Amino acid sequence: MKKILVLCTGNSCRSQIAEGYLRHFAGDKAEIYSAGVETHGVNPRAITTMAEDGIDISAHTSNNVVEYSDIPFDYVITVCDNAKERCPFFPTTARKFHENFPDPAKAVGTEEEIMQQFRVVRQLIKDYSSAFVAAHL
Repeated sequence: MKKILVLCTGNSCRSQIAEGYLRHFAGDKAEIYSAGVETHGVNPRAITTMAEDGIDISAHTSNNVVEYSDIPFDYVITVCDNAKERCPFFPTTARKFHENFPDPAKAVGTEEEIMQQFRVVRQLIKDYSSAFVAAHL
């Protein structure tokens, strides 16, 4: 079984959404982990946005990348430029992938405008996750 790590800055939004979709699309073909170079807690709007699409990430936790330094990952996916630049090196033969998704936690405006930005990013990550699983699993 393949092991996939998704990295972001704070492991609160983008990496949590990606973890949810990768688990959904990969099924029993992979073990999916997510982490951040920092930990900010799982964003409640990310949980709500994913629930709108039928995926429950409410039990996810925000983890620091160093917690996974002993896991032999097959793939590491960074979902923001900051994580790609700041990710500490740890010995791995994993294939690395990078996609810089907008940070929905930085959205401003009314609650509906902010949630709409979360939905836009959710769809980008959903499409990426589906394509990744199709190409690599």
